[in-house]
Amino acid sequence: MIEHTGKEDTLRISVFGLGYVGTVSAGCLAYDGHEVIGVDPVQGKVDIINAGQSPIIETEIGEVISETVRTGRLRATNDVNEAINNTDLSFICVGTPSLPNGNLDLAYVLRVCEMIGEVLKKKAGNHTVVIRSTILPGTMRRIVIPTLEEHSGKQAGVDFYVCNNPEFLREGSAVKDFRSPPKTVIGQLNEAGGELLASLYSGLDAPLIRTDLETAEMVKYVDNSWHALKIGFANEIGNLSKVLAIDAHEVMKIFCQDQKLNISPAYLTPGFAFGGSCLPKDLRALNYKAKVSDLELPIISSILPSNEMQVNRGLQIILGKGKKRIGVLGFSFKAGTDDLRESPMIEIIERLLGKGYELRIYDKNVSVASLVGANRDFILNKIPHISRLMVDKIEDVLDFAETIVVGNRAQEFVGVTERVRPGQTVVDFVRIAEQRSENGYDGICW
Repeated sequence: MIEHTGKEDTLRISVFGLGYVGTVSAGCLAYDGHEVIGVDPVQGKVDIINAGQSPIIETEIGEVISETVRTGRLRATNDVNEAINNTDLSFICVGTPSLPNGNLDLAYVLRVCEMIGEVLKKKAGNHTVVIRSTILPGTMRRIVIPTLEEHSGKQAGVDFYVCNNPEFLREGSAVKDFRSPPKTVIGQLNEAGGELLASLYSGLDAPLIRTDLETAEMVKYVDNSWHALKIGFANEIGNLSKVLAIDAHEVMKIFCQDQKLNISPAYLTPGFAFGGSCLPKDLRALNYKAKVSDLELPIISSILPSNEMQVNRGLQIILGKGKKRIGVLGFSFKAGTDDLRESPMIEIIERLLGKGYELRIYDKNVSVASLVGANRDFILNKIPHISRLMVDKIEDVLDFAETIVVGNRAQEFVGVTERVRPGQTVVDFVRIAEQRSENGYDGICW
């Protein structure tokens, strides 16, 4: 059984939609000591809750519902007017099922927002509406807020507050996840709007992130896509391992021991394409081994094409500036190295030259005079035309270029956006500047 937190600050909360997420949320919030009203149009669900039973099968939730109904902290109704007028904060937990084209069916969200708005029209005092249902980025501003405002005749962020609060509950451990979440994310229209909701989670031992509405909406999709990708990736490794008579569980057990690179934030920062002497080569080899084993690995085989698309995206951003003189800062595949093998910046440079653009290139780690071995051979024999475009100083690039491309994260490129002249544009592949794309600055995916 979960442990009662014994909160002193009791909130009055209504939860719309007594399905999986709504039932768990309502029960756990009531068990924490809050006064909770569950709302659902299906009378059967309302009756089940009021009888002290759970309408869903989920570990521990039956005991939670029974206890909270017995103590009077949880009850259910299908009367929206009663629920809104007797609470200060409402969670919308209705379903958002798929349409045939893959888009979300927002009919339930729309209907609840319409009903809540009609009641808010006559309610005195502030009220906070929180969307917990999974919705695509932009839905809060395009649909939820306008619908609430239209039916209430009031202004969001002033007369009532709105937040997005994605849930991270796994079936089978939802009660445990509610009490011990990996993180709590609050998307808020304004600072004041998030205060009441944030206070609800103040006792949880988990990171509390308050951000904008669109970021909160997006986070849930990133999480679920990542989880699906991990499962698919592990299964593909398992399928290939079996063909090769290798114990895939042992392989992945060892893989997961690396929490510095493998199970970590490493390599999860959006930016430019990967390159170097390892990743492309090893992916090609693994794909070859799968093919000769008559095995398809859709996820693994899509990685290199996806990487090539990022190269194309970078090129199109540069071409879109419409300037002929291009300066490149950093063209080794990673800052702090002179390795040019399969550097995606080499591909960018080659394509620009092929289209007749004028270039100047600077990378202090890549100097023909100091290069030895494979790198020296590569630059002198494979790309001699590029070596002739190299300059000795950043200033030589800045003085020449109309469009400046930052190709790797060398420390000396920090602050380059502050050194450009009016009319010059910076195309940033690595987020050397902590800013968004605007006013002569263009990040590849930010």
